[in-house]
Amino acid sequence: MFDKMKQLMDMQKQAGQLKKELDAVTLEVTDVKGIKVTITGSQEIRAIDIDETFLVPTNKKRLETDLMRSLNAATKKVQQVAAQKMMAAMPGLK
Repeated sequence: MFDKMKQLMDMQKQAGQLKKELDAVTLEVTDVKGIKVTITGSQEIRAIDIDETFLVPTNKKRLETDLMRSLNAATKKVQQVAAQKMMAAMPGLK
């Protein structure tokens, strides 16, 4: 019983450490031309930089579509980083 409690406490400690590491990670994703998304490892959007040429009323629909693609790409990349860190921190999960 105590072994299981110790294991659980160790896993909680590792999860806390992993969260701190992910909070410290910042990615700049430029998968979509003209849009840069800055996101943390804990999936918090920090900044969105849009090229001024997109900021005209006739480009509204394109901007919305490109922004959505950019945010999805940023989220996917940060999830991959998180998965890699989790595998490294908790080798028993493989």
